[in-house]
Amino acid sequence: MDWIYIAFLSWLVICVVLIIATLVTLPQLGDERKDLIKMKAQSYAFATVIFWLIFETGKSIYFTIWTDKTYTSIEPAALLIIISGMYLITLFYYKKKYGG
Repeated sequence: MDWIYIAFLSWLVICVVLIIATLVTLPQLGDERKDLIKMKAQSYAFATVIFWLIFETGKSIYFTIWTDKTYTSIEPAALLIIISGMYLITLFYYKKKYGG
């Protein structure tokens, strides 16, 4: 079971390092494009968070009202890993699209 935590932690560290490396290279592109790339990636990651929370809220209501099962809440580490991965993917995509 410990290898799962190590895998998740290593994925999170890799995402953070790649996000920082990508954000460091953005100032070379110019202010307007840099801001556009960051804004688009942040808005897409924010939309993903909102969608995920609405989905989890609906799942909670379903389990509470229509089933006899109990609802387990959102795992914070999993949410952080998903959001950082989504931000990294969209950051790479928009950097390639608008980066020149």
